[in-house]
Formats: sequence, structure tokens, C-alpha cells
Amino acid sequence: MTGESSQRTKGRPLVVVSNRLPLTLYRGPRGLEYRRSAGGLISALEPMLRSRGGTWVGWPGLEIRPGEEPPPVGETYQVQHVALGESEIGRYYHGFSNRTLWPLFHSLSGPARYDRRDWEVYERVNARFAEVAAEAVTDPCLIWVHDYQLMRTPLYLRKRIPGQRLAFFLHIPFPPYDVFRLLPWDRDILRALLACDLVGFQVGIYARNFLDCAERLLNLPVDRERMLVECRDRVVGVGVFPIGIDFDLVESRALAATPARVVHGERIVLGADRLDYTKGIPERIRAFERLLERHPEHRRRIVLLQLAVPSRAQVAEYRELKRQIEELVGRVNGRFATARWSPIRYLYREIPPDRLAALYRDAEVALVTPLRDGMNLVAKEFVASQVGQPGVLVLSRFAGAAENMPEAVLVNPYDIESTAAAIQVALAMPEEERRSRLDALRERERRFNVHQWASNFLDAALASRPGLQPPSVAQFEEWLGRFLAGRRLALFLDYDGTLSALCEHPDQAVLSAPMRSALEACADRSDTHVTIVSGRSLPDITAIVGHPGLTYAGNHGLEMSGPGLPAFRHNDLAHYQAAMDRLAAALGEVATEGAWVEAKGPTLTFHYRAVPDARQADLAARAWSVIRETGFQARDAHAAVEARPPAGWDKGQAVLHVVRQRYGPTWSEGVRVIYVGDDKTDEDAFRAVAGLGVTFRVGYHAMHSAADHRLQDVTAVQALLEWLARRPGAELG
Repeated sequence: MTGESSQRTKGRPLVVVSNRLPLTLYRGPRGLEYRRSAGGLISALEPMLRSRGGTWVGWPGLEIRPGEEPPPVGETYQVQHVALGESEIGRYYHGFSNRTLWPLFHSLSGPARYDRRDWEVYERVNARFAEVAAEAVTDPCLIWVHDYQLMRTPLYLRKRIPGQRLAFFLHIPFPPYDVFRLLPWDRDILRALLACDLVGFQVGIYARNFLDCAERLLNLPVDRERMLVECRDRVVGVGVFPIGIDFDLVESRALAATPARVVHGERIVLGADRLDYTKGIPERIRAFERLLERHPEHRRRIVLLQLAVPSRAQVAEYRELKRQIEELVGRVNGRFATARWSPIRYLYREIPPDRLAALYRDAEVALVTPLRDGMNLVAKEFVASQVGQPGVLVLSRFAGAAENMPEAVLVNPYDIESTAAAIQVALAMPEEERRSRLDALRERERRFNVHQWASNFLDAALASRPGLQPPSVAQFEEWLGRFLAGRRLALFLDYDGTLSALCEHPDQAVLSAPMRSALEACADRSDTHVTIVSGRSLPDITAIVGHPGLTYAGNHGLEMSGPGLPAFRHNDLAHYQAAMDRLAAALGEVATEGAWVEAKGPTLTFHYRAVPDARQADLAARAWSVIRETGFQARDAHAAVEARPPAGWDKGQAVLHVVRQRYGPTWSEGVRVIYVGDDKTDEDAFRAVAGLGVTFRVGYHAMHSAADHRLQDVTAVQALLEWLARRPGAELG
């Protein structure tokens, strides 16, 4: 670590937010007492909290009764409890976290359950974690939120303390797009994670899955090369940080442990897992059974020692898994056991760390074969514990650890035959090869230990990030190349916020020279027709753009004109003009503190951009109320409220009217539509042409949009127009 990054890591206080605290409360003879929890995360973060100062926020492990007082923690950092009741634990933790997110994020959609009540409690509990964490912030600090139980917490933190530096690390896999979108609340989860400044994952494939989902589900611009997502007015970093172990601690335990006396001279093949359906224990047992079938020379000479630590016994799927494993063990032992030898020894219990260290050290083969795993620290602990005769690690290629442990024997745990063959390879491997593989594994795990992981993550969380560049030619080609090939183009463009940056007053919004040049280059093509669709009045938008070859749709399409297009004015407008004048007068009375009313004939706009921030919401609400009381439609725009007559007409209807009039009723056979806009009024057009065209939303004022893609700003729109002007031409008949 460089001196600069080391200094940055040591600087700010740290607020750690995780489901559980590093201390667990229990009721002892003297009342409430603390028992120190174990785990790699605790060993990594506690030293940082002690040196930097800060707070750990989490659930203490039980529901504190009225009148009970937890004892002092006795640490140099603070501990803040998040109070949870038993019913909340049932729905937030055992329910949504472990019956919904856990299987789905491990790409095992079958066991996943989608219960709205579980989601609602998950949401409420995440908001409570955010509330407690926000109260712990006293100085500029970093809030680091951990894991799948708290994926909505960053959003609530961002709302409470907008300028706070936030980071999130997911310890389990992040699934691919096709799996993630099975979750009814997929966009809610993404939006919450994107409230962070940095989102970290164990390995590259999980980070790439996240970027795919951000782009495809939220239509956000993504820079895959620099691992960035642009969201609203922030750039979110996405990073890969493979977690390690406390290598020195694990190694020292192995050196000090007494010999494992579980077997009588047999070679140990070890499986050590939490009892969970993601760990692939039944598949592992079947592979070991196949090994004994194919290689009878191993009978009475090896033993599979399978440790299963009890887990989530309240969940029916876990109870069923326990029954299934016990039946498999009974079947294999029934087939092959002798009076003095059983091929599988199955222990369903917690194992003390010193005894587990001895088993890791003395095993000749470790079978770490999960069906899917975020990382899997058992593989790393086995390697660190191998301080005697070198053993062999057989590792699932679907564990995150496989990306950084190429010297292991990698297997597909679903393939029973090949897993059995891999165990045979491991048992027959010469000592020299075992030693060379193990030395490489140990050196890497020693260097990239859990302390290095934490430092690397904090450095990245506190670093500044550049903005995204406008989409490249290659990206436009990917989005539009095949779509436009050989076809005419009907190009529809909003004006304010799309062709010209938003200004304090509409009169200030003028086309830049480069934008005008790009727009005219598109309009000059014989295979392209350009329409400007604006909330401005028709005379205003026609004058401000001023190109005679374009079609203009003013007042959200209530009025339209253009070459070769019959002039259009909605039939109902004459009925509403007197009422619109009265509405303008009524809104004029509301327009105080810098607000003003822009009358545009058939519509009007109540602008409040110049109003102090603290008063904007109140004035907008009053404008909405006045508009609706007079029978007009109110629509939000950028720092404005639009008022329109209830004519059942919008920008989407206007787009369809133009293409039908210009190209006929079968227009979709030879014409492609592109629509670019930046606010809620453009969403009507995005929906109207869904499946018929490609749509772009400019900016990040809203997290959700019906558009197909996002463009960062007006500069990106200009880049799009320049690409469209230069694209290959269509063959016109």
C-alpha cells in the first residue's frame, strides 16, 4: 500500500453496519452478558475501528426486554444495537433474507419464496438500521454496509445524510440478469445499492452481473472498462475485492493443534461446511460413493469426514436437507462399511477452532464443492492450515475462490463422474506436485489476507471517481446499427434538457453551434426526418430552432406543423381556452418567492426553479392542487408543474400521429423511430413507441424510466446526433 492510500485509510472514522454485532448478547447468571463472536469480518474490521475510532451497528442476537440494560462493551469503539423483535427476525432474516435472497442470489431459484409481507418487514428493518447508523455519525466518516440482509439500508442512509460517503460490500454472489429479474423487487434493490459511492463484490463475474442489471433494468449508463455506473448526479464505483482470511491466526492454530484422532490410520478426505443447500453436500457424497465403486482399492483405506455445522433449523428446506444427507450417508455406509471401517463419518455439530485446525492440517484432500458460493473461506483455511505433509484442494469452479486459486483441482460439482475422477487425481498426486501447488496457494493467501482486503476496500471507498464519458461510436453501433440498417429514420427530439441544457428561464435555452450543426446534418439526410416535440408553444419552438425542414410539435403535441404534414391543432382546445386563462390567473396568485407562470396558449407551466429549496415542495403542491381543482391535468417537469387540458393527448400520441401521417398506416415496415427526451412528459412517448423504436432518457432526474437507454447530458445527445448523421444510408425506393 502506498503512503498516500495508507494515510487515506487511516483518516476518517468508520461506521460498520452489519446484520450481527461482533458481540452477542446472552442472559447469564448476572443478567445480560456479551460473548465475543467469531469470524473473518470481525478480525478484519475490529483493528480498524480501534485505531480510527467509530461505531459498529448491528443486532445483538436477542430481543432486549423492558428494564434490561446491556453491559458496557469495553472497547475503544462504540457499539449501537438495532432492536428487533422475534416476528421481525422471522420475516426479515429467516424470511426475505434467507428464503428469498439467499437462494436466488446463489442462482438456485427453485427454493426461493416471494412473500410481500416478508419484503415489507425487510424494508422496515433496513430503514431502522439506517436510522441507528445515521445517529452514530458525528464527524465526516465512511459508512460501510455489509451483505444481503441490508441491501436497502444505503438508500435510507442517503436520504437522511445526503452528503455522507457510503460503501457496500456483498459477501455472497450477485446473480446474472436473467436470474436477478425473477425478484419482484429487483429495481428496488438496485436503486438502493446505487445510493452508495462504492459497491464491492467478491469476484469479477458478480460485479459484471451487477453492471448488466443496472444497465438493463434501470437503463443507466455503464462504463464496464472503468467499472462505473452513472446514477442521478453521482458516479458509483463498482469494485472487485476478494476477501481473505486471517492467515497468520489460522496457521498458528494448525501449528499448535494436537493430531486429529478421528480415524484409525485412514487417509482423510475432508468436507467442512455449514449445513446449507448451496454447499453441494449431497452431490459430494454421491461423488465419493462413485469413487469407491470405480476404485475399490480405496476401500478400508480412506474416509470421508463430513462436518456439517447446524444452520437455519427454523427453515423447512434446511431440515429436509439434513434428512437427505443422513439418508445418503446411511446408504453409502450400508453398501461399503465393514466391521472395522465406515467410509463416511458424518458429524452434525459445531467444531471448536483448535480441533478444526487439526482436521484441516491432517486431511490429505479437502472437498470444497459448493453449487455456488460468494467466496468460500473453508478453501482458504484449509490451505493456511496445511503446515505438515501437503494436501490437495478439490474446489468447485462455482465458488468465488476458484477465480484466485487456479492451483486447486477444479470441478463441476453437478458432474458426479468428473468429481469422483478429481478425488482420484488428488489422492494419486505425487508429493512434489502437491507441494508446488500448495506453496503457490499459501503464498497468495498469506499476501492477500483479510486485513489487506479491508484496506484495499477502504482505499477504493474513499477515492474520488471520474465521470463517465459520452457513449462511444461502438456503443451507438451496438444499440442502433442493426436496428437502423437499410431503414428510414423518424427522429423525435425534445428541446429543453435534451438539445439545450436546462436554464433558469426558457429564453436562455439556445442551441449551441455544435448541436445545431449536428441537428442540421441529420435533417439534411434524405432517409431521415426530424421532429422537435416540446412543451413550448408551437410558435416559440419553431422560432427558437428555426430550421424549415423540420416538423414541430408544440404544447406536448397539441399543435403541430411541418413540411408535407397537414397542420394539426387538437379539436378540443377551443373548449378549454377560457378556463386556461382563469387557471393562469389563479396560479399567478400562488407564484411567489421567484415562481412564475408561463402561458403557452393551450397549456401553461408553473416554474419554481428560482424558489428557495426549502419552499419548492410546498409551492409545487399548491400548484398541483389549483390545477386539479380547475379540471386540468397536472404533470411534474424539471422544477415545474405542467397544466394541460384533459384532452387525452400527449407526446406519445403526437409521435404516432406524425409517423402515420408522414409514412402511412404500415409505417413500421420500413421506418424506424428514435425518441430522445429528458423528463416525465417524454415518458408518454417512451411507452407509446415501446417495441416499435429505440428510446433515450437524458439525465438522471428519475431513477425509473420506460426508455431503453440513458444519455448522461446534452453533450451525449450531440454525440448521438453526430453518429446518426454519419451512419450508412438507407436504400430509398
